[in-house]
Amino acid sequence: MPTSPRSDPRPVIGITAGELVATYGVWTEEASLTPAAYVHSIANAGGVPVVLSPVAGIAEALADRIDGLLLTGGVDVDPALSGAEHHPKTQEPDPVRDDFEIALLHAALARELPVLAICRGIQVLNVVRGGTLIQHLPDVVGNHDHMPIRGAYGPHHVRIDPDSQIGTLIGSSEASVPTHHHQAVDRVGDGLVAAAWADDGTVEALEDPAQAFLVAVQWHPEVGDDPSLFEGLVAATQRAGVLGRA
Repeated sequence: MPTSPRSDPRPVIGITAGELVATYGVWTEEASLTPAAYVHSIANAGGVPVVLSPVAGIAEALADRIDGLLLTGGVDVDPALSGAEHHPKTQEPDPVRDDFEIALLHAALARELPVLAICRGIQVLNVVRGGTLIQHLPDVVGNHDHMPIRGAYGPHHVRIDPDSQIGTLIGSSEASVPTHHHQAVDRVGDGLVAAAWADDGTVEALEDPAQAFLVAVQWHPEVGDDPSLFEGLVAATQRAGVLGRA
């Protein structure tokens, strides 16, 4: 039976989640988790947020049902995916989530869906494109400015290419951004270009000029006060003409 177009014109944005042991009420059990700030940021930007749990074998089906993709922060990407040895400071990898997000990203890009990648997301994107990662940033830059407080976000300055898509969205060549990460982009992956940098030279944003909307940032806009990247993602789905699918 053919499907009818959706009656709600708002785009459906898939938001990736991790599976972690969580405690709530009287329960301690494995749960699908993503910070609520991502969900509310998409909703406030005019999208319909849908949380995507890392389940094997469903990436293609999910990509057929969403209009855009948000890759979120989370556990460190497995260094083996870029041919690196495990650094002592690298977290234990989550191969299920790695495999799921890599498959989902491939499926989304094959369908030319707009993609916004945040923190872990920029690292997943860079690895998928053949790039490499700095596994423990303080070893390279000699400071802890990117993760100044354990369990909290701290601000730092970034310089933004004003001619980049990210620069156009943010509308400024510099910004103070919320940050919490100890890994970062090292060698930039194929087809990607750097669009923002921290004062210590760390790459803070990537984009693909050949794609209508494939942008990634190392910082956490969902906990900041600038909604422009989320608004850009939602607007890109509307320009892409992917609405009206079931």
